[in-house]
Amino acid sequence: MTPPLLEAENLQKVFYDTQEPFELFQKINLSIFPKDTVSCTGRSGEGKTTLLHILGGLEQATAGTICVMGKPLQEWNLELMRNCTFGFIFQAFHILEELDVLQNILLPCRIARKSIRPNSIYYDRARNLIAQVGLENRISLKTKWLSGGEKQRVAIARALIMDPALIFADEPTGNLDSITAGTVGELLFDIVSREAKALFLVTHQADLASKCQYRYFLHQGTLELIKSPGF
Repeated sequence: MTPPLLEAENLQKVFYDTQEPFELFQKINLSIFPKDTVSCTGRSGEGKTTLLHILGGLEQATAGTICVMGKPLQEWNLELMRNCTFGFIFQAFHILEELDVLQNILLPCRIARKSIRPNSIYYDRARNLIAQVGLENRISLKTKWLSGGEKQRVAIARALIMDPALIFADEPTGNLDSITAGTVGELLFDIVSREAKALFLVTHQADLASKCQYRYFLHQGTLELIKSPGF
């Protein structure tokens, strides 16, 4: 059997910087395998983004274990893992608006000290991703001039540039109007499928979540599986 890309067991998150300790969630168990698409929905404040941050190595759990490709999270170089093994797409885009489309997409490569010269592997991959997200005519345009939907397309391509195994997407259409959100959502799933990536998606939008093979609902500290290919 293929081992999971990511396996979380008995995750707990408690905040102690309040008058009383506040337990956000407990005993969270989750496995994500290659090419799985997984969504997490729930009301605001239930801890969906915090869970994504913990799974992605951006934040620490209070208790529990996470293994990535069979290796405990604490044994990884977290900076390298977040840049190469994982890709991240955020609601607020987090692109550098003074850089153009191509430069933004190549940023993870620069961080990893990879060659981004014309005709290098990553330069060619960036141009291919730009074509896949439909921004060929924007390639040299500073991203401050792009629409919200176009900025999110840049963010999707940037998340994929290092050929990561798992994409984390936190409300990737939350800042977009309904029509643009639908288009960007379709693009996200299309390119994740085409690139054979796994996806962990946090969203409030039921129609976007419904596109995932596995759907979870986070409520009152527990993570409930509400849809899988088996039922």
